[in-house]
Amino acid sequence: MSEVIPKRKTDIGPPHYEKFLPPIIKENYGKWKSHEIPRPGVLVHTSETGAKLYSVRAGSPRLLSTTKIKIYADLADKYSDGYLRFTSRNNVEFLLSKEQNIDPLIKELEAIGHPVGGMGNALSSIVHTQGWIHCHSAATDASGIVKSVMDALIVNFKSMELPGKLRIALACCLNMCGAVHCSDIAILGVHRRPPKVNYDKLPKICEIPNVVASCPTAAIRPTIVDGKPSLEVQNDLCMYCANCYTVCPAMPLNNPDNDGLAIWVGGKVSNARHEPMFSKLAIPFIPNNPPRWPEVVDAVKNIVEIWADNAQKHERMGEWIERIGWPQFFRLTGIEFQKVHIDDFKHAGLTFKRSVHLTY
Repeated sequence: MSEVIPKRKTDIGPPHYEKFLPPIIKENYGKWKSHEIPRPGVLVHTSETGAKLYSVRAGSPRLLSTTKIKIYADLADKYSDGYLRFTSRNNVEFLLSKEQNIDPLIKELEAIGHPVGGMGNALSSIVHTQGWIHCHSAATDASGIVKSVMDALIVNFKSMELPGKLRIALACCLNMCGAVHCSDIAILGVHRRPPKVNYDKLPKICEIPNVVASCPTAAIRPTIVDGKPSLEVQNDLCMYCANCYTVCPAMPLNNPDNDGLAIWVGGKVSNARHEPMFSKLAIPFIPNNPPRWPEVVDAVKNIVEIWADNAQKHERMGEWIERIGWPQFFRLTGIEFQKVHIDDFKHAGLTFKRSVHLTY
Protein backbone atom coordinates (compact mmCIF):
# COMPACT_ATOMS: atom_id res chain seq x y z
CA MET A 1 0.00 0.00 0.00
CA SER A 2 1.33 3.44 -0.89
CA GLU A 3 2.21 5.76 1.91
CA VAL A 4 -0.33 8.53 2.62
CA ILE A 5 1.24 11.86 1.84
CA PRO A 6 0.44 14.46 4.54
CA LYS A 7 -1.38 17.56 3.33
CA ARG A 8 1.10 20.30 2.57
CA LYS A 9 0.78 23.43 4.69
CA THR A 10 1.21 26.74 2.94
CA ASP A 11 0.67 30.43 3.58
CA ILE A 12 -0.11 31.15 -0.08
CA GLY A 13 -3.52 32.74 -0.54
CA PRO A 14 -6.14 33.73 2.04
CA PRO A 15 -7.12 31.43 4.92
CA HIS A 16 -10.32 29.44 4.51
CA TYR A 17 -13.42 31.48 5.31
CA GLU A 18 -14.78 28.77 7.65
CA LYS A 19 -12.20 29.80 10.23
CA PHE A 20 -13.98 33.13 10.67
CA LEU A 21 -17.62 32.04 10.75
CA PRO A 22 -19.57 32.57 13.99
CA PRO A 23 -20.49 29.29 15.72
CA ILE A 24 -24.21 29.81 15.00
CA ILE A 25 -23.48 29.93 11.25
CA LYS A 26 -21.26 26.83 11.37
CA GLU A 27 -23.90 24.90 13.31
CA ASN A 28 -26.67 25.86 10.88
CA TYR A 29 -24.73 25.86 7.63
CA GLY A 30 -27.09 24.87 4.82
CA LYS A 31 -30.09 24.86 7.17
CA TRP A 32 -31.28 28.45 6.87
CA LYS A 33 -35.02 28.45 6.17
CA SER A 34 -35.98 32.12 5.83
CA HIS A 35 -34.93 35.69 6.44
CA GLU A 36 -36.71 38.98 7.03
CA ILE A 37 -36.00 42.63 7.78
CA PRO A 38 -38.06 43.54 10.87
CA ARG A 39 -36.72 47.10 10.98
CA PRO A 40 -34.27 49.25 8.97
CA GLY A 41 -30.73 47.95 9.26
CA VAL A 42 -31.62 44.68 11.01
CA LEU A 43 -31.75 41.33 9.16
CA VAL A 44 -32.91 38.11 10.84
CA HIS A 45 -32.03 34.67 9.46
CA THR A 46 -34.04 31.76 10.85
CA SER A 47 -32.76 28.18 10.72
CA GLU A 48 -34.64 24.91 10.47
CA THR A 49 -33.40 24.27 14.01
CA GLY A 50 -35.07 27.45 15.29
CA ALA A 51 -31.80 29.31 15.74
CA LYS A 52 -31.78 32.98 14.73
CA LEU A 53 -28.93 35.14 13.49
CA TYR A 54 -29.34 38.93 13.71
CA SER A 55 -27.28 41.14 11.38
CA VAL A 56 -27.08 44.83 12.29
CA ARG A 57 -25.79 46.98 9.43
CA ALA A 58 -24.26 50.42 9.92
CA GLY A 59 -22.94 52.89 7.38
CA SER A 60 -19.18 53.20 7.36
CA PRO A 61 -16.63 55.13 5.28
CA ARG A 62 -14.40 53.12 3.01
CA LEU A 63 -11.21 54.65 4.37
CA LEU A 64 -10.92 53.72 8.05
CA SER A 65 -8.32 54.56 10.66
CA THR A 66 -6.98 51.88 12.97
CA THR A 67 -8.66 53.77 15.82
CA LYS A 68 -12.10 53.33 14.23
CA ILE A 69 -11.45 49.66 13.50
CA LYS A 70 -10.59 49.17 17.19
CA ILE A 71 -13.89 50.84 18.12
CA TYR A 72 -15.72 48.40 15.85
CA ALA A 73 -13.82 45.50 17.41
CA ASP A 74 -14.73 46.65 20.91
CA LEU A 75 -18.42 46.87 19.96
CA ALA A 76 -18.24 43.40 18.41
CA ASP A 77 -16.65 41.98 21.56
CA LYS A 78 -19.35 43.61 23.67
CA TYR A 79 -22.44 42.70 21.63
CA SER A 80 -21.71 40.02 19.00
CA ASP A 81 -19.11 37.72 20.56
CA GLY A 82 -16.40 39.39 18.48
CA TYR A 83 -17.96 38.69 15.07
CA LEU A 84 -18.45 41.35 12.39
CA ARG A 85 -18.02 41.66 8.65
CA PHE A 86 -17.70 44.35 5.99
CA THR A 87 -20.01 44.29 2.98
CA SER A 88 -18.90 44.94 -0.59
CA ARG A 89 -20.41 48.45 -0.32
CA ASN A 90 -18.40 49.39 2.76
CA ASN A 91 -21.10 48.80 5.38
CA VAL A 92 -20.10 47.18 8.65
CA GLU A 93 -22.34 44.36 9.91
CA PHE A 94 -22.37 42.94 13.42
CA LEU A 95 -23.51 39.29 13.61
CA LEU A 96 -25.51 38.80 16.80
CA SER A 97 -26.98 35.66 18.32
CA LYS A 98 -28.81 37.53 21.12
CA GLU A 99 -31.81 39.69 20.22
CA GLN A 100 -31.51 41.75 23.41
CA ASN A 101 -28.19 43.16 22.19
CA ILE A 102 -29.69 44.84 19.10
CA ASP A 103 -31.01 48.05 20.67
CA PRO A 104 -27.95 48.87 22.82
CA LEU A 105 -25.64 48.19 19.84
CA ILE A 106 -27.66 50.51 17.59
CA LYS A 107 -27.61 53.18 20.31
CA GLU A 108 -23.83 53.04 20.59
CA LEU A 109 -23.32 53.02 16.80
CA GLU A 110 -25.48 56.11 16.33
CA ALA A 111 -23.74 57.82 19.24
CA ILE A 112 -20.42 57.61 17.38
CA GLY A 113 -21.97 58.84 14.13
CA HIS A 114 -22.73 55.61 12.27
CA PRO A 115 -26.36 55.41 11.10
CA VAL A 116 -28.01 52.00 11.00
CA GLY A 117 -29.88 51.04 7.81
CA GLY A 118 -29.10 50.28 4.19
CA MET A 119 -31.20 47.12 3.94
CA GLY A 120 -34.15 46.26 1.76
CA ASN A 121 -35.72 49.05 -0.29
CA ALA A 122 -33.16 51.58 0.81
CA LEU A 123 -29.93 53.26 -0.19
CA SER A 124 -26.87 51.29 0.79
CA SER A 125 -23.51 52.93 1.47
CA ILE A 126 -21.85 54.31 -1.65
CA VAL A 127 -19.03 52.12 -2.92
CA HIS A 128 -16.18 54.26 -4.18
CA THR A 129 -12.56 54.40 -5.23
CA GLN A 130 -9.61 56.20 -3.63
CA GLY A 131 -9.93 59.65 -5.18
CA TRP A 132 -7.49 62.44 -4.48
CA ILE A 133 -6.41 60.96 -1.18
CA HIS A 134 -4.40 58.25 -2.92
CA CYS A 135 -4.99 57.62 -6.63
CA HIS A 136 -2.58 59.13 -9.16
CA SER A 137 -5.07 59.09 -12.05
CA ALA A 138 -8.12 60.53 -10.26
CA ALA A 139 -10.16 63.08 -12.21
CA THR A 140 -12.16 63.90 -9.08
CA ASP A 141 -12.29 63.14 -5.38
CA ALA A 142 -14.10 60.12 -3.97
CA SER A 143 -14.58 60.45 -0.21
CA GLY A 144 -15.58 64.12 -0.40
CA ILE A 145 -18.33 63.58 -2.97
CA VAL A 146 -19.60 60.43 -1.26
CA LYS A 147 -19.86 62.23 2.07
CA SER A 148 -21.74 65.14 0.46
CA VAL A 149 -24.18 62.90 -1.42
CA MET A 150 -24.83 60.66 1.58
CA ASP A 151 -25.52 63.69 3.78
CA ALA A 152 -28.27 64.71 1.33
CA LEU A 153 -29.74 61.19 1.01
CA ILE A 154 -29.26 59.87 4.54
CA VAL A 155 -33.02 59.57 5.11
CA ASN A 156 -33.09 56.97 2.32
CA PHE A 157 -30.40 54.97 4.13
CA LYS A 158 -32.19 54.97 7.49
CA SER A 159 -35.63 54.05 6.14
CA MET A 160 -37.11 51.54 3.68
CA GLU A 161 -39.58 53.78 1.85
CA LEU A 162 -38.00 53.74 -1.62
CA PRO A 163 -39.66 51.71 -4.40
CA GLY A 164 -36.71 49.32 -4.58
CA LYS A 165 -33.05 48.93 -3.77
CA LEU A 166 -30.84 51.92 -4.55
CA ARG A 167 -27.15 51.38 -5.23
CA ILE A 168 -24.86 54.35 -5.91
CA ALA A 169 -21.21 54.04 -6.90
CA LEU A 170 -18.35 56.44 -7.57
CA ALA A 171 -15.19 55.91 -9.59
CA CYS A 172 -12.69 58.74 -9.77
CA CYS A 173 -11.67 57.86 -13.35
CA LEU A 174 -12.94 55.60 -16.12
CA ASN A 175 -10.65 52.76 -15.08
CA MET A 176 -13.51 52.42 -12.56
CA CYS A 177 -12.24 50.32 -9.72
CA GLY A 178 -15.69 51.22 -8.32
CA ALA A 179 -18.89 49.51 -9.48
CA VAL A 180 -19.99 52.34 -11.77
CA HIS A 181 -20.84 50.02 -14.65
CA CYS A 182 -23.54 48.19 -12.70
CA SER A 183 -25.12 50.62 -10.20
CA ASP A 184 -28.46 52.41 -10.21
CA ILE A 185 -26.63 55.74 -10.16
CA ALA A 186 -22.94 56.09 -10.94
CA ILE A 187 -20.72 59.12 -10.44
CA LEU A 188 -17.70 58.88 -12.74
CA GLY A 189 -14.65 61.12 -12.78
CA VAL A 190 -13.70 62.07 -16.33
CA HIS A 191 -10.59 63.55 -17.91
CA ARG A 192 -11.19 65.59 -21.07
CA ARG A 193 -7.67 66.30 -22.28
CA PRO A 194 -4.92 63.89 -23.44
CA PRO A 195 -1.72 63.59 -21.41
CA LYS A 196 1.05 66.16 -21.80
CA VAL A 197 4.48 64.75 -22.53
CA ASN A 198 7.39 66.10 -20.49
CA TYR A 199 10.15 65.56 -23.04
CA ASP A 200 12.96 66.30 -20.59
CA LYS A 201 11.88 63.76 -17.96
CA LEU A 202 10.51 61.04 -20.20
CA PRO A 203 13.80 59.38 -21.32
CA LYS A 204 15.07 59.45 -17.74
CA ILE A 205 12.16 57.75 -15.95
CA CYS A 206 10.08 55.90 -18.59
CA GLU A 207 10.59 52.80 -20.72
CA ILE A 208 9.20 53.71 -24.14
CA PRO A 209 8.07 50.18 -25.20
CA ASN A 210 6.14 49.76 -21.92
CA VAL A 211 4.36 53.08 -22.35
CA VAL A 212 3.40 52.29 -25.95
CA ALA A 213 2.08 48.89 -24.87
CA SER A 214 0.07 50.41 -22.02
CA CYS A 215 -2.31 52.30 -24.30
CA PRO A 216 -5.51 50.33 -25.06
CA THR A 217 -6.31 52.42 -28.16
CA ALA A 218 -2.80 52.62 -29.67
CA ALA A 219 -2.81 56.41 -29.24
CA ILE A 220 0.83 56.53 -28.12
CA ARG A 221 3.53 56.21 -30.77
CA PRO A 222 7.32 56.26 -30.54
CA THR A 223 9.01 59.26 -32.10
CA ILE A 224 12.24 61.28 -32.03
CA VAL A 225 12.39 64.66 -30.27
CA ASP A 226 15.59 66.71 -30.38
CA GLY A 227 17.46 63.66 -31.60
CA LYS A 228 16.34 61.47 -28.66
CA PRO A 229 13.81 58.61 -28.53
CA SER A 230 10.51 59.90 -27.17
CA LEU A 231 6.73 59.56 -27.49
CA GLU A 232 3.83 61.37 -29.11
CA VAL A 233 0.08 61.15 -28.44
CA GLN A 234 -2.50 60.81 -31.21
CA ASN A 235 -5.13 63.03 -29.59
CA ASP A 236 -8.03 61.71 -31.67
CA LEU A 237 -7.40 58.17 -30.39
CA CYS A 238 -6.89 59.02 -26.71
CA MET A 239 -9.66 57.87 -24.36
CA TYR A 240 -8.18 59.66 -21.30
CA CYS A 241 -7.75 56.49 -19.25
CA ALA A 242 -4.37 57.46 -17.69
CA ASN A 243 -2.86 54.01 -18.28
CA CYS A 244 0.17 55.75 -19.77
CA TYR A 245 0.58 57.94 -16.69
CA THR A 246 0.50 54.81 -14.52
CA VAL A 247 3.69 53.52 -16.15
CA CYS A 248 5.21 56.90 -17.05
CA PRO A 249 5.00 59.82 -14.59
CA ALA A 250 6.32 62.09 -17.35
CA MET A 251 2.87 61.99 -19.02
CA PRO A 252 0.52 63.66 -16.50
CA LEU A 253 -3.17 63.71 -17.37
CA ASN A 254 -4.70 65.67 -14.49
CA ASN A 255 -6.09 69.04 -15.54
CA PRO A 256 -7.94 71.13 -12.93
CA ASP A 257 -9.71 73.22 -15.56
CA ASN A 258 -11.08 70.32 -17.60
CA ASP A 259 -11.45 67.39 -15.19
CA GLY A 260 -14.88 66.75 -13.71
CA LEU A 261 -17.65 64.18 -13.42
CA ALA A 262 -20.34 62.40 -15.40
CA ILE A 263 -23.52 60.82 -14.04
CA TRP A 264 -24.63 57.39 -15.29
CA VAL A 265 -27.85 55.55 -14.44
CA GLY A 266 -29.66 52.26 -14.79
CA GLY A 267 -27.11 49.57 -13.94
CA LYS A 268 -27.58 46.61 -11.62
CA VAL A 269 -26.00 43.25 -10.79
CA SER A 270 -29.13 41.50 -9.54
CA ASN A 271 -31.02 39.20 -11.90
CA ALA A 272 -34.25 39.44 -9.91
CA ARG A 273 -37.23 40.31 -12.17
CA HIS A 274 -34.82 41.48 -14.87
CA GLU A 275 -31.41 40.44 -16.14
CA PRO A 276 -28.35 42.47 -15.02
CA MET A 277 -28.00 45.84 -16.73
CA PHE A 278 -25.15 48.20 -17.63
CA SER A 279 -25.24 51.85 -16.61
CA LYS A 280 -25.87 54.43 -19.35
CA LEU A 281 -24.91 58.09 -19.62
CA ALA A 282 -27.30 60.66 -18.12
CA ILE A 283 -25.24 63.82 -17.49
CA PRO A 284 -22.06 64.10 -19.60
CA PHE A 285 -20.13 66.58 -17.49
CA ILE A 286 -20.25 68.48 -14.20
CA PRO A 287 -17.18 70.54 -13.19
CA ASN A 288 -15.37 69.77 -9.96
CA ASN A 289 -16.54 72.07 -7.19
CA PRO A 290 -14.99 70.99 -3.88
CA PRO A 291 -15.37 70.69 -0.99
CA ARG A 292 -19.12 69.83 -1.16
CA TRP A 293 -19.84 69.44 -4.91
CA PRO A 294 -23.35 71.00 -4.72
CA GLU A 295 -24.07 70.51 -8.44
CA VAL A 296 -23.38 66.77 -8.18
CA VAL A 297 -25.45 66.44 -5.01
CA ASP A 298 -28.40 68.27 -6.61
CA ALA A 299 -28.19 66.14 -9.78
CA VAL A 300 -28.15 62.84 -7.90
CA LYS A 301 -30.88 63.93 -5.48
CA ASN A 302 -33.09 65.02 -8.40
CA ILE A 303 -32.78 61.65 -10.15
CA VAL A 304 -33.49 59.75 -6.92
CA GLU A 305 -36.58 61.82 -6.14
CA ILE A 306 -38.02 61.48 -9.68
CA TRP A 307 -37.47 57.71 -9.60
CA ALA A 308 -38.96 57.40 -6.10
CA ASP A 309 -42.09 59.33 -7.15
CA ASN A 310 -42.71 57.40 -10.37
CA ALA A 311 -41.34 53.86 -10.04
CA GLN A 312 -43.44 50.82 -9.22
CA LYS A 313 -42.84 48.64 -6.17
CA HIS A 314 -39.48 46.83 -6.27
CA GLU A 315 -38.61 48.53 -9.59
CA ARG A 316 -34.93 49.37 -9.88
CA MET A 317 -33.71 52.52 -11.61
CA GLY A 318 -32.88 50.81 -14.92
CA GLU A 319 -36.11 48.83 -14.94
CA TRP A 320 -38.11 52.03 -14.43
CA ILE A 321 -36.26 53.79 -17.27
CA GLU A 322 -36.79 50.80 -19.55
CA ARG A 323 -40.53 50.85 -18.81
CA ILE A 324 -41.09 54.58 -19.39
CA GLY A 325 -38.47 55.03 -22.14
CA TRP A 326 -35.40 57.22 -22.24
CA PRO A 327 -37.17 60.23 -23.82
CA GLN A 328 -39.55 60.33 -20.85
CA PHE A 329 -36.63 59.93 -18.41
CA PHE A 330 -34.92 63.00 -19.86
CA ARG A 331 -38.19 64.95 -19.76
CA LEU A 332 -38.99 64.04 -16.14
CA THR A 333 -35.50 64.73 -14.81
CA GLY A 334 -34.99 67.91 -16.86
CA ILE A 335 -31.67 66.61 -18.19
CA GLU A 336 -30.80 67.96 -21.62
CA PHE A 337 -30.25 65.33 -24.30
CA GLN A 338 -26.97 65.93 -26.16
CA LYS A 339 -25.14 64.31 -29.05
CA VAL A 340 -22.69 62.67 -26.64
CA HIS A 341 -25.55 60.52 -25.36
CA ILE A 342 -25.46 58.67 -28.68
CA ASP A 343 -23.04 55.75 -28.41
CA ASP A 344 -20.60 55.88 -31.36
CA PHE A 345 -18.48 52.89 -30.35
CA LYS A 346 -17.96 50.58 -33.32
CA HIS A 347 -20.00 47.77 -31.72
CA ALA A 348 -22.68 50.07 -30.30
CA GLY A 349 -25.23 48.95 -32.88
CA LEU A 350 -25.66 45.73 -30.94
CA THR A 351 -27.12 47.75 -28.05
CA PHE A 352 -29.40 50.00 -30.10
CA LYS A 353 -33.16 49.68 -30.16
CA ARG A 354 -33.76 48.15 -33.59
CA SER A 355 -37.52 47.84 -33.73
CA VAL A 356 -40.37 50.33 -34.18
CA HIS A 357 -41.74 49.49 -30.71
CA LEU A 358 -40.51 52.61 -28.92
CA THR A 359 -41.78 53.98 -25.62
CA TYR A 360 -42.34 57.72 -25.46
